[in-house]
Amino acid sequence: MPSINSNQACHIRWMIRRDLPFVLNIENASFEFPWTEDEFIRCLRQRDCIGMVAERNEDVAGFMIYELHKNRIHILSFAVHPDYRRQGIGRSMIDKLVSKLAYQRRNRIVLEVRETNLDAQLFFRQLGFRATSVLRSFYEDTPEDAFLMQYRVALETMVNEEGRSAA
Repeated sequence: MPSINSNQACHIRWMIRRDLPFVLNIENASFEFPWTEDEFIRCLRQRDCIGMVAERNEDVAGFMIYELHKNRIHILSFAVHPDYRRQGIGRSMIDKLVSKLAYQRRNRIVLEVRETNLDAQLFFRQLGFRATSVLRSFYEDTPEDAFLMQYRVALETMVNEEGRSAA
């Protein structure tokens, strides 16, 4: 997967407590059924749950919450502020996760996407994710289905990456 070629790169760092109001703002601007502050805090207190933010011009422009599992990374929440969409920030965040993959260890990224969230489906598909199954009535707030989407690292990708980094 190619890295972004943007004139204005973003900086991706660990989420800290004072980022939460900005993250909640992005969450509320992005989703019909947003997580609450308590849901974020409860999730981030779990041992294998990680929060990261993407900054551009010192503004929190996007965030991702994910869990580390033995053989996969599971994205729980992922959003870019509407003012910063289509500027490579989401791609940079996915690039960051892909860089954590290894063919013989964590070799895939998975996430669930609402069937009505066509923008997210197209975004992730463009980055190499594929819908692998339909999860019927997945959400507690509606009877809506979700698509389980997956990005899987290929052996050729890892060989190319290792070869390029060694050169």
